[in-house]
Amino acid sequence: MLRSRISNISATCLAMLIAAGGVALSPRGIAQTYPAKPIRLIVPFSAGGGADIVARAIAQKLGEALAQQVVVDNRTGAAAIIGMELAAKSPADGYTLVLGQTGPNSINPGLYQRLPYDAAKDFAPITLATTYPYVMVVHPSIPAKTVKELVALAKSKPNQLTFASAGNGAANHLAAELFKSMAGIQMVHVPYKASAPALIDVLGGHVSMMFDPIITSMPHVKAGKLRALGVTSLKRTSIAADLPTLAETGLPGFEAIGWHGILAPAGTPREIVTRLNTEIVKVIRSPDMRARFAEQGAEPVGNTPEQFQEFLKTDLAKWAKVIKAAGVRASL
Repeated sequence: MLRSRISNISATCLAMLIAAGGVALSPRGIAQTYPAKPIRLIVPFSAGGGADIVARAIAQKLGEALAQQVVVDNRTGAAAIIGMELAAKSPADGYTLVLGQTGPNSINPGLYQRLPYDAAKDFAPITLATTYPYVMVVHPSIPAKTVKELVALAKSKPNQLTFASAGNGAANHLAAELFKSMAGIQMVHVPYKASAPALIDVLGGHVSMMFDPIITSMPHVKAGKLRALGVTSLKRTSIAADLPTLAETGLPGFEAIGWHGILAPAGTPREIVTRLNTEIVKVIRSPDMRARFAEQGAEPVGNTPEQFQEFLKTDLAKWAKVIKAAGVRASL
């Protein structure tokens, strides 16, 4: 009899504990106390680069907004695959985020036959942070002062013009492949290990042209060492408002932009994703951050998780099509 009563009491207490624990561990309960410790922001690129600068700017302001430190963790290597895999396999608790970018999220899935992460399924989009255009630059010795003139020159001299890139399958390589396809021209690709040495050879006249981030090319354009023909965004950029878009110069719909965005591992509680979206969008759209991004040649965005998800889907499909048409392949 006594043993039966003790068992009933124990069962009741256990049920109460389970119920209480269920409330504490529910997504809503977690979101109410989030964040209770520092957040890690994985950056799959080296420190000091454009992606790292964007990540650290966001991390600092987000940490202030959340009253918790946001620690940038640079995990470089293998075309950003190492950092993205680490993020994909991290706990989906809101304490690990990753800076997504054109290469690992939109290009790698079409470029590599096998990846240790699924760009479409392994991440929960939070917000698109920035977008940035490339600028088409040519060496001054190239007798073309407009995009139309360059296209006409390339058509008159098939495979005699060359274009540099940051490597096989790099974003600026694919921008050039898209340009070739839409313009109906043939040029020779000269890949480098990074954009900096590629730009050096264009400056030296060893390569005819390249698509380069606008922030690194414009000083050389202003110095007369390069000639800028157009930008790759659909709208003109504030950093070089006098430059036409390629879409304006005879290639309707041409767009080849880079981007940075914040994602979390798939399965991160919706309430936490919503909280992070709210705070990060505020950060991105603040006047001082707009000014900092402008210095990098980037445009702030800040959209909803659903809008970012749709953007990712469209961008991935676009570059997969370009990669397939150009026959570009890479291996790990």
